[in-house]
Amino acid sequence: MSNKVKPAKTVGKMTDDEIKEVVKNAYGKFARSSKSCCAFFTGTALAKLLGYDVKGMPESVTESFAGCGNPVALSGLREGEAVLDIGSDAGLDVFMAAKKVGDLGRVIGIDMTPEMIEKARNNAEKLGLKNVEFKLGDLEDVPVGDASVDVVISNCVINLTPNKDKAFKEVYRVLKPGGRMFISDVVIHGKLPKKVLESLQAYTSCVSGALEEQKYIQTIKDAGFINVEIVGKAKFGPIASDKIKAYKPKEIKSSLK
Repeated sequence: MSNKVKPAKTVGKMTDDEIKEVVKNAYGKFARSSKSCCAFFTGTALAKLLGYDVKGMPESVTESFAGCGNPVALSGLREGEAVLDIGSDAGLDVFMAAKKVGDLGRVIGIDMTPEMIEKARNNAEKLGLKNVEFKLGDLEDVPVGDASVDVVISNCVINLTPNKDKAFKEVYRVLKPGGRMFISDVVIHGKLPKKVLESLQAYTSCVSGALEEQKYIQTIKDAGFINVEIVGKAKFGPIASDKIKAYKPKEIKSSLK
């Protein structure tokens, strides 16, 4: 019998479901231990660096933060609006949005990691928030009804899902006509080394799963969005954190004749 250790699969040789399982396990561990899920720093220090006012927030909210922007600050949320956060982690963006929309509004957080959902629900209870809800779900199959929310936000998450086309089509589906999307996400300028592209750590670190910037924007447009605009950018060599806004048309043209 051979004693050779079977080499771990690289990203390029994995199925979408296998990649999702790797991501789920990495962020589940992050939720349980608060040890960084990726190669970059995370947690309360990162939230403060990105402009979050975390005063009064329990440490259990901010310790599992792993964003690359502050989409709530860009979104111009109004009282009474319904908001969906895809990839909500322990709930920081959901709770920030909940303050903006008030008691007449509601905010739903979706995450594929059971540990994050449990942590977010506990955090909501600690904060006494009644206008928030957390659901276990896949970004490519969002458990929210058609045309049911005014705004979708997302913070450094879509890069982690294998099928970005499907994810953006889901965002489009759940938005009301005239609804808006505000996201922060990692994009690539140029090409990354093959070693990085095949690395699982680079994938869970929001790098090797990221799209080239022009392709990312085109994917949003292909899903049906209009007025797609990059409103901010922080660039680090071939990697950038883009802040993007886009809108679902107020009038949806029917394909039926």
